[in-house]
Amino acid sequence: MWNIRTNVRRLFQFLAIIPLAGAILFSAQPASAAKIRVAGIYTQPIQQKWDARLHQALAKAAKAGEIDYVFSEKVANTDYVRVLREYAENGTDLIVGEAFGISREARKVADDYPNVAFLMGDPFDKYGSNFSVFDNYIHEPCYLMGMIAGAMTKSNKIGMVGGYPIGEVNRLFHAFMDGAKSINPKVEFKVTFIGSWFDPPKAKEAAFAQIESGVDILYAERAGVVDAARQKGILAFGNVNDMNKEENGKDVVVTSAMWHMESAIGRAINLVKKGQFKAENYKEWTMMAKGGASLAPYYEFENKIPAEIKARVETLKQQILTGKFVVPIKDDEPKSTF
Repeated sequence: MWNIRTNVRRLFQFLAIIPLAGAILFSAQPASAAKIRVAGIYTQPIQQKWDARLHQALAKAAKAGEIDYVFSEKVANTDYVRVLREYAENGTDLIVGEAFGISREARKVADDYPNVAFLMGDPFDKYGSNFSVFDNYIHEPCYLMGMIAGAMTKSNKIGMVGGYPIGEVNRLFHAFMDGAKSINPKVEFKVTFIGSWFDPPKAKEAAFAQIESGVDILYAERAGVVDAARQKGILAFGNVNDMNKEENGKDVVVTSAMWHMESAIGRAINLVKKGQFKAENYKEWTMMAKGGASLAPYYEFENKIPAEIKARVETLKQQILTGKFVVPIKDDEPKSTF
């Protein structure tokens, strides 16, 4: 068990301070209740919403007294392995981060530190005995908000602005498109990738260009798109975080496909504490049924969305949660249709 040595040491330290005279009475704390040391390693600033969702989940666990948490942000891929090794060498129990672009190198680090648990964002599968992976599987709420977008567009043209055409983005776009077409078969799409994870001005300009082409609704996969929608007086749908509340989206963002990492990270923390962590794919822990994804509230759009559409969305949501409806996962690059 990974924590036996640590817990034995703590036990002897505890016993050493108890007077030897008289009966020794104590209540030993179970291993599962002890704090563990967790490190987050992020390639972007923690304000960038993908990394922010990981950071927020870990900060919440730290506030609850579950873990001791430290993190490094803006770590370039060229420096990532060094930082991984430093945390592993310094007695970290669990490392949470992202191995996109450095999967092979990160796996070598895991091989060298078999007593450290790794939970890494990664497009590939689990590895070895201690390298678990996750990715962004919020395609289910994307399908649901696509249904709403398909019902609310008047021009039958929807714009979509994303970072890069990789699996975790592509599957969201496809689900959104499929949801919209399930309600409105006439809808068409304009798809743009800006080649950056965080460049609001560039995303805003891409959105302006799409609006000029006739779209009247935008899917804001990247920050900056909501500002364009507000400026041009059209509606938008958000991604990863609640963009109505967190990205100045009042009266603009109808709803957002939310990503929650609390369930996945909570599971990893508990397994490490019990000495039961192993290599797994945490995919299902980032989906709706296990609390990893949801559709944000409608806020001021509650009475502006057709009642029939809201009812259909709610029905399908329940079918997703119970497994009766499965949103297809399509990781190929989506293309514009007009």
